[in-house]
Amino acid sequence: MPTPRSNLGTAGEQHARRHLEGRGYRWLESNWHCPAGEADLVMIDEAEVVFVEVKTRRSESAGTAEESISPSKSKKLLATGDWYLSAHPDLADPIWRIDLVAITLSRDGRVVRLTHIENAITA
Repeated sequence: MPTPRSNLGTAGEQHARRHLEGRGYRWLESNWHCPAGEADLVMIDEAEVVFVEVKTRRSESAGTAEESISPSKSKKLLATGDWYLSAHPDLADPIWRIDLVAITLSRDGRVVRLTHIENAITA
C-alpha cells in the first residue's frame, strides 16, 4: 500500500519525466533496482545514458531537495550506474552521467520549483 512519502516520490518522478521528455530526453525505465541501489529514472539524452535522481519536497523548511544528496548517496548512485550498464550490454559502451532533478510541490501537487542539474554527481 502506497504511503504519503512514496506518493510524493512518485509524483515527483512523473513531473521530472515530463520535464525531461519536454527537453528531448527519451525514457528507458523507472525505479530500476540493483544491489547498489535504485535509479529513479533512466533516460537517453542524445547519445548519453542519464541516470536521474529525483528529490521531491513539499517545502524547503528543512532545506532544499538538492542539499539532500550525501557523499554516501553519491557513491551508491555511481555504483548503480555501473550495475545498470553491466546488466544492459545492448547499450554498448555509452557515455553516461547522473543528473539531479529537485522538485518542490505545493500541497495540491503543483510544481512550485523544479531545478535540473546535469552531471550533478561525478566520480
